[in-house]
Amino acid sequence: MPRIVHMTSAHPRYDTRIFVKQCRTLAAHGHEVSLVVADGRGDEVRDGVRIVDAGSPGGRPAGEPGTGSAGAAPPSRRGALAGRLERMLLATRRVAAHALALEPDMVQLHDPELLPAGLRLQRSGIHVVFDAHEDVPAQLLDKPYLPPAAARLLSAAYARYERYACARLDGLLAATPLISARLEACNPRTLDIANYPLPEEFFPVRESDGDDAGHSNNDNCNAGNGNGNGNGNHDDGEPRAQVCYVGSISAIRGVRELVHACDLLRTPTTLVLAGGFSEPALAAEVAALPGWSRVRALGHLDRAGVAGVMRRSCAGLVTLLPTASYRDALPVKMFEYMAAGIPVIASDFPRWRAIVDASECGLCVDPGDPAAIAAAIDRLAGDPELARRLGANGRRAVEQRYNWRQEAQKLIRFCDDLCRHPLAHRLAL
Repeated sequence: MPRIVHMTSAHPRYDTRIFVKQCRTLAAHGHEVSLVVADGRGDEVRDGVRIVDAGSPGGRPAGEPGTGSAGAAPPSRRGALAGRLERMLLATRRVAAHALALEPDMVQLHDPELLPAGLRLQRSGIHVVFDAHEDVPAQLLDKPYLPPAAARLLSAAYARYERYACARLDGLLAATPLISARLEACNPRTLDIANYPLPEEFFPVRESDGDDAGHSNNDNCNAGNGNGNGNGNHDDGEPRAQVCYVGSISAIRGVRELVHACDLLRTPTTLVLAGGFSEPALAAEVAALPGWSRVRALGHLDRAGVAGVMRRSCAGLVTLLPTASYRDALPVKMFEYMAAGIPVIASDFPRWRAIVDASECGLCVDPGDPAAIAAAIDRLAGDPELARRLGANGRRAVEQRYNWRQEAQKLIRFCDDLCRHPLAHRLAL
């Protein structure tokens, strides 16, 4: 079997797309799989994958800001930009050197800043694939810290370099069909590998789950219309309903609107935030809003913790604000909510509405309208049967279509074919 090395200078070592899904899938198929990271946490072997640490940028020990460790304070905007430049100048070189030392047959790049290193590795006779997780040209246009003119210039410059580099690589993977279509124009060997969930991760069948296993989770939607007492219970002692938001928390992901919506709720429902704030000042700002009394902020959680939050919720929120990169994205958290058997409350973008309506798995709202978000939460919290039905529909859609099992087979075929016939592809280019 081929020796495959995945490379990242920016993502955490247990990244869901990279490690949990792709690396473990290929290792289980029999490939010799390594993952080169840059976090300063040392080497290890986990689930059949050899993880090689190239050291954190600037020599920071694990646990300090910038390493991606749980509980670390998020960097300021200036610090984030400095960290990005540090990765591009230092960490990428070390990651590439460690990857080359492993003598791979194929490497897979997971960060745009690794594209130059990928071209150098390719000249060493290694087959190189780039996995485009995001639509970077569109993302650059949405960066709040970039003046509009600078954002347009950087977006155009990156798009041009991306076309140049990707046309010369052996293959491309993309997280969405839209990104795949854009990249296929410069390299015909492009495949979309969606970031769909592992159904068993979010709704495992275990004896301890009792009747929850295999059913929707919405026995938690029993809020009624009474007043909560602030400790998770009604005044009569009954448990309060909770809804959840899972993932990185930022203004562009709609956290202000979510907290404002909490102040408008008619049902005694709690919003649980499972994730870290990417903007420190924003955390203090929203904590001062009246709706914050209805919020429980749990910070970063591991995968099991996230699944537990979802199982205790009667709906999952994915009300990201309308940007060029979000409108056409396939939001991972939406499919994870569906896998957990809870209805989604999603931004009313055409692509997202098409999925929600076809699966009959939730409600779509204007993400900029706190009243609309509050009304959707109240509707599901106050109608357990509706929430249960929508959650079960979402779970069924994941089991039948939106699941990693199908994407895993696509990935295996792609890598096997590339390693067997790489030269023919290069000649075709």
